[in-house]
Amino acid sequence: MIKNNKQCVLKIIKVLEKDLGQVKCALNFSTPFELLTAVILSAQCRDERVNKITENLFKRYKNISDYANADISEFENYIKSAGFFRNKAKNIIKSAKLIIDMHNGAVPHAMEELLKLPGVARKTANVVLGNAFGKAAGIAVDTHVIRIANLLKLTKYDDPVKIEKDLMKIVPKEYWIKFSFYIQVLGRRICKARNPNHEICALNKICPSAHIAN
Repeated sequence: MIKNNKQCVLKIIKVLEKDLGQVKCALNFSTPFELLTAVILSAQCRDERVNKITENLFKRYKNISDYANADISEFENYIKSAGFFRNKAKNIIKSAKLIIDMHNGAVPHAMEELLKLPGVARKTANVVLGNAFGKAAGIAVDTHVIRIANLLKLTKYDDPVKIEKDLMKIVPKEYWIKFSFYIQVLGRRICKARNPNHEICALNKICPSAHIAN
């Protein structure tokens, strides 16, 4: 059984690094605000769906002023298939206005400032900081990370904030950004919620849940 220590976690990272190769953010974007928009849209929505939505959305709204001045009904129509589209539209448009008013139109680089934006929790802020600015302020915890971190016995919690705190203690900081990517790719390809494929999983020899399944 894996113990909560850096040595075991580093082994997990090295195995996944070798097995999965280069990994990156699954969301398409070209500016920090586009990434912020995409991550807000990704709440309870698959990344593939978000990328289809933003393909047209980013053509229509080209800069942060376009978002701040957007007609909410028109904007909602662009993002309708993302689910919870009304709240997401309000949050994105309001965030654009706040960023213009409080940060001269530039997405803030600090966790505490990002968390002041509507619709932004630590996961969203971590993704933006890590992928738009290369800043490792924490570890992005999504549904894949919640599930697989528990399977690996790296945490005993279901709460994302508590899980992040656990992971930040044992994951070397230089891997904080990549760690989420590795776990997310593993969750999408192999360790699926309904049918985890333990036989082909690179972690099957060290994952306690794989041993239990066998």
